[in-house]
Amino acid sequence: MLAGVLGFPVAHSRSPDIQNAAFRELGLDWRYVKLPVPPELFAETARALPGSGFRGANVTIPHKRAALELADVRSPAAEAIGAANTLLFADGSIEADNTDAPGFLAALGEDPAGLRALVLGAGGAGRAVAWALREAGAAEVSVWNRTPERAEALSAELGLRHVARPEACDLLVNATSVGLTGGEPLPLEALEPPPVVVDLVYSDGPTALLEWARAGGSRTVDGLEVLVRQGALSFERWTGREAPLEVMRMAASSSQP
Repeated sequence: MLAGVLGFPVAHSRSPDIQNAAFRELGLDWRYVKLPVPPELFAETARALPGSGFRGANVTIPHKRAALELADVRSPAAEAIGAANTLLFADGSIEADNTDAPGFLAALGEDPAGLRALVLGAGGAGRAVAWALREAGAAEVSVWNRTPERAEALSAELGLRHVARPEACDLLVNATSVGLTGGEPLPLEALEPPPVVVDLVYSDGPTALLEWARAGGSRTVDGLEVLVRQGALSFERWTGREAPLEVMRMAASSSQP
């Protein structure tokens, strides 16, 4: 049985090492592979996967909204968020789910109810995090994006605030690709690090954002823990088996892109 990760780019992904370690741990005859697919070929490729022996796939940048639109069946979470990161191929149909939201909350490790949260980024991951925080009872969820119109659109759709510049908060979540692909730094120079900082980007060491946060005394959550948590939920969706979390964490830490 096959599974994989659809993205563009996808070379950096550690999901194959994480998922293949989980399959080996449970003695499952499965294999998980990278599937680099440009946007213009996404729908055609995804529809062809079941015929090539695929049971499921994860979906990453920039395909999460396209994955939702492609699906025959959509989970309530994926429908509400407007993006999917997990596809299940079953009984001739494509089912879309979103494990980014519950995976993020599991990695966060505390109840965000009552917190003022700021989400940086209005793409698929930002949508999932913002929705998850709203549903979990955050006192306020604000969204910033370098393209303000995207933050405004997401905020209007989910009933949140959009901000022109990052501002003081209790919980800061980076859902942009800054730290993954380089580019212009996040405009955080006017902020003191908040009590909790989550960076969905992962690398071999702490990202610049997490170094800034730790220097200011913040509790931090790195992108690998978020990746493991959402990946574990995808694993369980495909296999019907409980994911071996510690094995997946060890694989994430030792993996190389």
